[in-house]
Amino acid sequence: MATKIRLARGGSKKRPYYSIVAADSRMPRDGRFLEKLGTYNPLLPKDSEDRIRMDAERVQYWLSQGAQPTDRIARFLEAAGLRENAVRANLKKAEPGKKAKERAKEKAAKAEAASAE
Repeated sequence: MATKIRLARGGSKKRPYYSIVAADSRMPRDGRFLEKLGTYNPLLPKDSEDRIRMDAERVQYWLSQGAQPTDRIARFLEAAGLRENAVRANLKKAEPGKKAKERAKEKAAKAEAASAE
């Protein structure tokens, strides 16, 4: 069975609240799960202790059983010190597009011309 540690959404419209669960990867996001491992409330401030709550022992158990955490859960585990930090490649997401690069070149050329005079 392919097991994942992932978020299951709860809460009402525009008021998200997530449960951290161990689930079979073939089950729906908010569907059947094997065990509830914690909660995540994104509406709380980032420095709040209640923002992310998880049972570290049970998470370690599921990881030892071969469960794969999703990207968001992996970040939570890294922040909690339960998993070593992974190197992530942001590829070209932060790189400006062609037109933005051209505008930057034109702006630099104008500034250079103005400083030369």
